[in-house]
Amino acid sequence: MPIRDFPPFRDLREFVRHLDAAGDVARVAEPVDLVHDMAEVHRRVIARDGPALVFERPRDASGRILPVPVIANLFGTRERVAAGLGIRPERLAELGEALASLREPQPVDGLRDALARLPILRAAMRTRAETVDRPVVQEEVRTGRDVDLGTLPVQTCWPGEAGPLITWGVVTTRPPDSETVAGYNLGIYRMQVLGPDRVIMRWLHHRGGAKHHAQWAAQGKDTPVAVAIGTDPATMLAAVLPLPEALSEVRFSGLLRGARPRLAKARTVPLLVPADSEIVLEGFVSATETAPEGPFGDHTGYYNAVEPFPVMRVTAITTRRDPTYLSTFTGRAPDEPAVLGATFNELFLPIVKRAFPEIVDVWLPPHACSYRMAIIAIKKRYPGHARRIMMGLWGMLPQFTYTKLIVVVDDDVDPRSWDDVAWAIATRFDASRDLVVIDRTPIDYLDFASPLSGLGGKLGIDATNKIGTETSREWGAVLKATPEVTARVDALWSKLGL
Repeated sequence: MPIRDFPPFRDLREFVRHLDAAGDVARVAEPVDLVHDMAEVHRRVIARDGPALVFERPRDASGRILPVPVIANLFGTRERVAAGLGIRPERLAELGEALASLREPQPVDGLRDALARLPILRAAMRTRAETVDRPVVQEEVRTGRDVDLGTLPVQTCWPGEAGPLITWGVVTTRPPDSETVAGYNLGIYRMQVLGPDRVIMRWLHHRGGAKHHAQWAAQGKDTPVAVAIGTDPATMLAAVLPLPEALSEVRFSGLLRGARPRLAKARTVPLLVPADSEIVLEGFVSATETAPEGPFGDHTGYYNAVEPFPVMRVTAITTRRDPTYLSTFTGRAPDEPAVLGATFNELFLPIVKRAFPEIVDVWLPPHACSYRMAIIAIKKRYPGHARRIMMGLWGMLPQFTYTKLIVVVDDDVDPRSWDDVAWAIATRFDASRDLVVIDRTPIDYLDFASPLSGLGGKLGIDATNKIGTETSREWGAVLKATPEVTARVDALWSKLGL
């Protein structure tokens, strides 16, 4: 990507050093329990927009101090997410425009336009993966009976959870009929630890990993999987960004990083893995075996229901000689997924505007689980315009599939201000006319408020000024001081002693 303010971060360590130099890392020398306490420390720090945390002496349930330190709260602020993307936060909108161009590239308009695009073409060359023969992530290799997930500092975050949970693993899968990197899927899926070499892979049906698993299972085969823990920030963020389905996360990570992805052959599965990771778990997800997963605390602020998901048998753990484990917790905002979602909102806005130019701003409130509610400000031009926007977002953009409430306001309303939104609803909305209710639509199956798992209703609220045939009454005029009054009081203000 030709938009970059910082040098490429080849691995997690370089990124942490960058944050450390900025005074944005706190190191905890005191032993901290992996069961509940570490998550509670993290929760308090992220609520204060605090630094990334390095727990140097994690303590397991038996009281043993593990030699592998834990990094948490890595992406706990907007500034650190932007730094992971290689930019300063004020350039997020610019990066969003570049992402929008990738999704809908425009035809070249003459020689000058072609020359202007040369930086993008040069950046595209960085998407080609480089194969590394002796990767640092394979300095230590454990296979067979030596595989023991108990040697890793895996957290149990909330009381009542079913057990330790791996939360920040970048899961790599591929379809059975292709071994090219272009066909790889990278995703972040949580994994419940069942034993020394068994975990539950919780991937949702619409995600790329689950799609590949279904393809392997249709052939009666287990799915080869590699889970990279502690990769460079570009790889982690590429795995969670709303990229076009045809765009490989591996290749995009190179574009984002400004350097070619470095991959290495896994030891026990037919996959390439991020060569500079801290830890990689290799194994196979069963085509037939499942186990009850959960309950675990979720981004909703509730414990999720116990449901069956496929079991992964770990065939190898490869690490650096002195690895660091990356972890997080999920719960009611603020948590790292909420911070990521709020930051990605700024990247996503140019993409939405490409589809609907009349949209001025979009806000996905983090405390509404980031995507379940959307406030949309538009330049309204005709009767029914707000309803068209609701239908378009629900029907055309996959990112709004699980958004169950959309509030549309005019462009004189700040959608990020609850005071403004409440005023618009109170003065421009009538329940008998301005509600749009749709039932039996796809809903996040974690949303237990829906009447059926994965199937529920959507609500649209038209809080715009009513024009034309939308109303038969004279519409009110908004109170506003004239420019002349504003200028006179501005000139007078310093004399008023206020």
